[in-house]
Amino acid sequence: MAGIAITYYLRMHVDKQVCGLDPESEYVELAVEVFAMLADATRVKIVLALRNAEEMSVNHLADVVDKSPAAVSQHLAKLRLARMVSTRREGTTVFYRLTDEHASELVIDAVKQAEHVVGAAPHHRTRA
Repeated sequence: MAGIAITYYLRMHVDKQVCGLDPESEYVELAVEVFAMLADATRVKIVLALRNAEEMSVNHLADVVDKSPAAVSQHLAKLRLARMVSTRREGTTVFYRLTDEHASELVIDAVKQAEHVVGAAPHHRTRA
């Protein structure tokens, strides 16, 4: 447990040095845009689906998030513009993957926060 705390502390310390987590930072407005991009249930579901897979096609993602391929494609286009996902084409099929772990970490943290808000026993706090 101590190792996790130290790793978290070091990660947070490095982030402060690199990103400037000061309230006056130029990144504050960009962070707001990131949260706005993730403020949609379908996009959150897409990020969660992609975090468990190396890459997925639009049709496969549509099945997973229970939306039409056209709707998923529109959401993926927005996530791509925000550089949260990237693509690879194989013939006529386009595969999507998360660009890096940051969007996934934000979504996971938001789900954990939601567990606390509703008073549920958070899965990340329960022991097996």
